[in-house]
Amino acid sequence: MKRLLASLALAALLPQTVSAQSLPQAPEIAARAYVLLDLSANQPLAAREADTTVEPASLTKLMTAYLVFQALRDRKLALDQELTVSERAWRTGMTDASRMYIQVGTKVKVEDLIKGMIVQSGNDATVLLAEAVGGSVENFVAMMNRQAQAFGLKVSQFKNPEGLPAPGHVSTVRELGIIATRLLQDFPGEVKYYSIKEFTFNKITQQNRNLLLWRDPSVDGLKTGYTDAAGYCLIATAKRDLPNGPRRLLSVVVGASSKEARAVESQKLLNWGYSSWDAVKVYDARQAIATAEVWKGASASVKLGTQTPVAVAVPRGEAAQVKTQLVRTDPLIAPLNQGQQVGTLKVMSGTRVLAEVPVTALEPVAQAGMFGRAWDQLRLWLR
Repeated sequence: MKRLLASLALAALLPQTVSAQSLPQAPEIAARAYVLLDLSANQPLAAREADTTVEPASLTKLMTAYLVFQALRDRKLALDQELTVSERAWRTGMTDASRMYIQVGTKVKVEDLIKGMIVQSGNDATVLLAEAVGGSVENFVAMMNRQAQAFGLKVSQFKNPEGLPAPGHVSTVRELGIIATRLLQDFPGEVKYYSIKEFTFNKITQQNRNLLLWRDPSVDGLKTGYTDAAGYCLIATAKRDLPNGPRRLLSVVVGASSKEARAVESQKLLNWGYSSWDAVKVYDARQAIATAEVWKGASASVKLGTQTPVAVAVPRGEAAQVKTQLVRTDPLIAPLNQGQQVGTLKVMSGTRVLAEVPVTALEPVAQAGMFGRAWDQLRLWLR
């Protein structure tokens, strides 16, 4: 029954209604809620209670990290910049076992604080980074919630940057998956911090709590969390090099019973995603997929393609059934800008629509001269 419910939940996530029987059956997952995403195909593979409100615990730190990486990118912060430890940051670290052991009044480099926040899940390091980026914890929390709105999140509300329990500090596994996905997409160079197995600061060595870093060489992140209310949580991501190219999956598991359980259940989801679903690469970004006639243009035709790679995930053995359908907004009349949308590419398996991707002009087409425009206008009238 649980497997059927999970399949029905997944069908609700897919672009078009799919019968539960047509999908691979997800394994039994001993957790309150979960979602498995194929990031290479931008597609959910399995889910249960994806929109149920949950306490995110230290998974919150993914949103904090996003804003810290944003500040680094915008040069509002520097990796070698030293921050003075505030009493608030120190006291926050003292309220929970997750801390970096920074001391009031000392100076700590931003990069060390990032490692303390990610590898050690240090609440003290997290608060100090939040103060540096936002000016105050309160301002930083407001930034977190504005970013959540920018991501289109409907449920997630943050009350602090570290994830300690607070009334109204909530999210869902679907929305946590969105935050993790955006972190990986927008800051791919920073994934390296999430694969660090241990970090030593102030002569204290702490190991990353993500047990899959030791068990699966393809796992390179992402974040653990725990509170009494949330249970044991893990967002795990793996990148495996397959014959048809690299493929990244991401699992979000919340409410497991132990550290071991969250690792085992996450590994089960990732392995099932790779073994039960095939990745199908359809087109590369900006690959010409069609040539269309252009009216009133200096050129009589234009090459069309997508601005991003097109890939889909299908149940194992269904790769040969994948087909595409290009729907154009004809007639195409110059001028056309490079990157201008001129249609939609539908990727289908049987009658299922797996993806709909904007199709754009891969090159600009200027207007023809007066005679060329008049001639094409006459031809259009006669069509």
